[in-house]
Amino acid sequence: MSVLAISITTVALAEIGDRTQLLSLLLVSRYRKPVPIILAILVATIVNHALAAWLGVVVADYITPEVLKWVIAASFLAMAAWILVPDKIDDDESISNRGPFVASFIAFFIAEVGDKTQIATSILGANYSHQLEWVVVGSTIGMLLANVPVVLIGKLSADKLPLGLIRKVTAVLFVGLAALAAFY
Repeated sequence: MSVLAISITTVALAEIGDRTQLLSLLLVSRYRKPVPIILAILVATIVNHALAAWLGVVVADYITPEVLKWVIAASFLAMAAWILVPDKIDDDESISNRGPFVASFIAFFIAEVGDKTQIATSILGANYSHQLEWVVVGSTIGMLLANVPVVLIGKLSADKLPLGLIRKVTAVLFVGLAALAAFY
């Protein structure tokens, strides 16, 4: 599988049921302007994930490939467990007083700091340092694949989605990724 496909898949899976999806739903329900929100998600993700991937490369320079393989496998297992924990977001009024693009960019960038998709991007950057640009492009596409539909279909109730089942299936997929990372 290509670095691009791995990055898209990893981030799109990690994003399912994540707080940034909840944030996307909140933003579109508040502003009702999907285009600036989607553009803000795009820009915030590029900036955030480029920094995360670069940080992954820096960290990878200090560990051996064998150790990195097990760190990646353990990280995928940790993400499988993390995905099972539902995310919540806070309703921050200080951000909501800005226009839809600025508010969405700030909120999305902050929500991504320390998030599982940012950590996944760091891990991918460490593992594929020779193709860092594809990691960032793939992680950004994965983020958009998970969040743009939420923005576009934002009027539907999130209560109708079986998020518990979706989280469990996603966790199983991450266990599979961990096995591939460890034994492939």
